[in-house]
Amino acid sequence: MTPDLMLLYVNDPAASARFYGDLLERQPIESSPGFAMLELKPGMMLGLWRKDKVAPAANQPGGFEMGLPVESDAEVDRLANNWAARGVTIAQQPEDMDFGRTFTALDPDGHRLRVYQPALRQ
Repeated sequence: MTPDLMLLYVNDPAASARFYGDLLERQPIESSPGFAMLELKPGMMLGLWRKDKVAPAANQPGGFEMGLPVESDAEVDRLANNWAARGVTIAQQPEDMDFGRTFTALDPDGHRLRVYQPALRQ
C-alpha cells in the first residue's frame, strides 16, 4: 500500500478549499457541499471533509500537522511574512530548531501547517 490521500475534517469545505488553494496555488479538482479535494502533488491528494458529515463520526484525540518543505531559510521567512500579511494565523514565528528553520501557521480549523527548511545532515 502507498498512501495517496490525506483527509482533514473541516467546518466549511469550500472555505478550506479556498484557503489551501490560495496558499498552495492549486484549484480543487472536486467540490461539493460536504467535500473538496486538491492535488498536492501527483499521486497525493488533500481531502477536506465537512466535520458533521464524516462517517463514522470522528473523535480526534490527537493533533495534526502538515509539513511543507521549502528550499531555503530565506523562503521560510518570506512565506511567514507573506502568509501573515494575508491574514493567516502564525502560531510559531520563524526560528531555528534542531531539524532546521521553521514556522507554524494555522488553517481556518486550527490544523497546523509547518513550513520548514531541513537542516543539512552530516
